[in-house]
Amino acid sequence: MWPNISAAPFLLTGFPGLEAAHHWISIPFFAVYVSVLLGNGTLLYLIKDDHSLHEPMYYFLAMLAGTDLMVTLTTMPTVMGVLWMNHREMSHGACFLQAYIIHSLSVVESGILLAMAYDRFIAIHNPLRYTSILTNIRVVMLGMGAFMRGFISIIPVILRLFSFPYCHSHVLSHAFCLHQEVMKLACADITFNRLYPVILVYLTVFLDSLIILFSYILILKTVMGIASGEERTKALNTCISHIGCVLIFYVTVIGLSFIHRFGKNVPSVVHIIMSYVYFLFPPLMNPIIYSIKTKQIQYGILRLLSKDRFGS
Repeated sequence: MWPNISAAPFLLTGFPGLEAAHHWISIPFFAVYVSVLLGNGTLLYLIKDDHSLHEPMYYFLAMLAGTDLMVTLTTMPTVMGVLWMNHREMSHGACFLQAYIIHSLSVVESGILLAMAYDRFIAIHNPLRYTSILTNIRVVMLGMGAFMRGFISIIPVILRLFSFPYCHSHVLSHAFCLHQEVMKLACADITFNRLYPVILVYLTVFLDSLIILFSYILILKTVMGIASGEERTKALNTCISHIGCVLIFYVTVIGLSFIHRFGKNVPSVVHIIMSYVYFLFPPLMNPIIYSIKTKQIQYGILRLLSKDRFGS
């Protein structure tokens, strides 16, 4: 049975007890959102515009930047709407769509980080065949596989949200919709919606992290077999940026999961802050990490700045 269109909308929440300060709180949030858009947008532009960056490693980086942009553009309107205008109402359909995109992109990002680990493994373990193994077609297939896995795997639980009656409180604890929050408001058997995401996380995010760890063990084994110390350092340096992005993503995932699972006595503001850290910190830091640690990106930024400066 599909929900009644006239059903009461969900109510989003900013920072409980700090409503009077929402306008001030919105300033750092807006600054972070703008930084995320500029940072990831710049990466996408550089990779598209600079032919020296037309390599598998940077194609995967472009996918990561695109995913971060989509996450940001999905949460930004409702978060800023609550903080700026106290616009809290959100229809069921819009809420479910937002939850679908948010959770799908989390799985997608994990898949892209896995593909990037594969890219680094091939580059170091089999450098002479790197371009013949990671052809443009194969890179596109890996990217499409990551996106399809994310957006298809989330469909079952989101579809079930449409069939639930919602007779409990309609107040959500964040300024965006999350599946685990919405399902708790349903007056129905939510056993499937409780179990499926746990199984999905183990089969995607958790399994991806194990494969990434295993790939770096193999990379380290290969690097230790290189005779030249300078070559060993050079090989490891090509992995630093990816390792940084992996750590930021999975540490925030583990932190958020830990808080949701075991933090029943933790103040609600801690849950809220951890959620914002999870959705904002990786998209903010990923372009910074690659800009600091990747010389080709640095050269691209310098060329872009000099082009704007001299108008050529």
